[in-house]
Amino acid sequence: MIEMYKKVVFENYANFNGRARRKEYWLFVLVNAIIGYGLLFGLGIISEKLALLSSLYNLAVLIPSIAVGVRRMHDVGKSGWYIIFPIYNLVLACTEGEKGPNQYGTDPKNQLEELDEIGKE
Repeated sequence: MIEMYKKVVFENYANFNGRARRKEYWLFVLVNAIIGYGLLFGLGIISEKLALLSSLYNLAVLIPSIAVGVRRMHDVGKSGWYIIFPIYNLVLACTEGEKGPNQYGTDPKNQLEELDEIGKE
């Protein structure tokens, strides 16, 4: 779980290209929520000024959050702009991605199968 989070935040910090599986997206959301609320409530008990660290953390992961959301929309075959539609983007985020390659890249779930097929040709 932590490895997936590191991959999204550090390796794909501002990568708006390609596709992101549901697992990658929802693990990122989960870890963000845990860290963000942990900082807010954990440090907020000690001092209100320390609770500002939660805001700084949320600001620091704003771009990776948007980037993983855009890649998630790409996985279901939609433009990244669909993340601005609140209810519809939630439905799309829960929808299984398109099987096989689409206009945004290869299927992240079945990359090994696609590589095997390319090798056979």
